[in-house]
Amino acid sequence: MSVAAIILAAGDGSRFGGAKQLARLDGRTLLEHVVEHALAVPAIEDIVVVLGARADAITGAVDLGPARIVHCTEWADGMSASLRAGVAALSPATEVALVLLADQPRITPQVIAMVMDEAVGAGPDVDAVRASYAGIPGHPVALGRALLRRIPELRGDTGARDLLRDARVTLVEAGHLCDPTDIDTPNDLNALEAITE
Repeated sequence: MSVAAIILAAGDGSRFGGAKQLARLDGRTLLEHVVEHALAVPAIEDIVVVLGARADAITGAVDLGPARIVHCTEWADGMSASLRAGVAALSPATEVALVLLADQPRITPQVIAMVMDEAVGAGPDVDAVRASYAGIPGHPVALGRALLRRIPELRGDTGARDLLRDARVTLVEAGHLCDPTDIDTPNDLNALEAITE
């Protein structure tokens, strides 16, 4: 089964006050953490990083390894535009696409692999598999082919939330495996640094 990962990193970081993709944690940028964790899952055949705001600065400052860069020219329209750009860049043979966020640096390879394995092993009655944290749905999200075909219709800043609301989604608990904190502000980053020191 062909599996890909889409890392959404196109936002302008308005709440952060700048390009949070370039903010550093443990000596590496937030985006590098997420790419590294996706690369550590061997079964992921293709990794697409969707850039938008400050794409040139990010490309010049971040080591993305073998991941492919996709430029989302409509990034200001919200997360759905980034997701559309990422899915459009995938091979038609892709059967499962894992969606990761560039501002969640502590989502571990173990969690990514767990969600992926559940999606790969799921039967036709499952449209998506989603990590949950203390029962609250989060990322990564693995989208199957039926949902991937519907991504082009998405609009707004809600990503695939509307599709997932009506889909057959399996939740896998991951709260014991990682810290799912998403970095929206400098205070979030400082708090995460304090936890890991």
